[in-house]
Amino acid sequence: MKIKLAVLPGDGIGPEIVDQAINAVDAVCEKFGHELEYKKALVGACAIDKTGNPYPQETHELCLNADAVLFGAIGSPKYDQNPAAKVRPEQGLLEMRKKLGLYANIRPVTTFDSLIHKSPLKEELVAKTDFMCIRELTGGIYFGKPQGRSEDGLTAYDTCVYTVKEIERIVRLAYKYALNRNKKLTVVDKANVLATSRLWREVTQSLEKEYPSVNTEYLFVDNAAMQIIQCPKRFDVIVTENMFGDILTDEASVITGSLGMLPSASIGTHTSVFEPIHGSYPQAAGKDIANPIATILSAALMFEYSFNLKKESEAIRTAVNDAIAEGIVTEDIASDKIAYKTSEVGRWIAEKIKSNPIT
Repeated sequence: MKIKLAVLPGDGIGPEIVDQAINAVDAVCEKFGHELEYKKALVGACAIDKTGNPYPQETHELCLNADAVLFGAIGSPKYDQNPAAKVRPEQGLLEMRKKLGLYANIRPVTTFDSLIHKSPLKEELVAKTDFMCIRELTGGIYFGKPQGRSEDGLTAYDTCVYTVKEIERIVRLAYKYALNRNKKLTVVDKANVLATSRLWREVTQSLEKEYPSVNTEYLFVDNAAMQIIQCPKRFDVIVTENMFGDILTDEASVITGSLGMLPSASIGTHTSVFEPIHGSYPQAAGKDIANPIATILSAALMFEYSFNLKKESEAIRTAVNDAIAEGIVTEDIASDKIAYKTSEVGRWIAEKIKSNPIT
């Protein structure tokens, strides 16, 4: 197979971790006989600095013409610490999602047995946690209009908007995943307060009858946040709106032991984007200490979701598990073991992909 990738390293540690994911992709393609072609493009703060636009048109065209997008991270203290900045790196991410029609972010939340001790939760609570968060990505308060400040600057406002079509699309996708897993769907909302959440609940209740084999439950977002901490193993598939999903998935990632371990896939009407769930971690940029595993596992999701190449995906996951088991990890999860550099972990995983037998 010929695989054509758009590679968007972004800001901070993005270039370092994406380079290691590309090493893994190269290794898989060599092992399984695929032809890989990729081109890099600007996004985020680095794009603003060079072009004035956090998501330049040439970057968008590259993404549109690719089979998949491998994305690093965006964000810079230069903009984070300037609330008056009119153009921000995060606008590039939102623009990319909108233009590519990336309406669903899929984040698997799983634990690694050898890293349970790194979780802030007790082992008996978090061990064997395995659920999936499906977050609506192009609606809600991040995109609602009007948005801004009053003329005197004393009032700020954001608008949360959802349509029946947007809700149906993401909820049907969530049911699809639930059917292929343990047939349980948790819908997270704030229907006791928000009109948009009441619409979410009404739409989902109207769809329930089409999926009689799936057990559908509804939780208010505050209760869901508490349940993720108290009993994460009770969940199978969670579906929710944009802002709630943003917050809950970051919370869920921490209970597994490290924010640097979890991948994600954003899918929609055009090219799908695969990225780690963590940010740009500017304090570590250029130091070769950031954990590349979430980005490497995002490449594994890419092989499975975009190309239906499950053996290739499993080859990456197996090599990652081998690295963790043998202590070939970065400082965030090294514990009392030797901490390896970002590049060392990436090279080790790439070589392990090549040397492991094909299963």
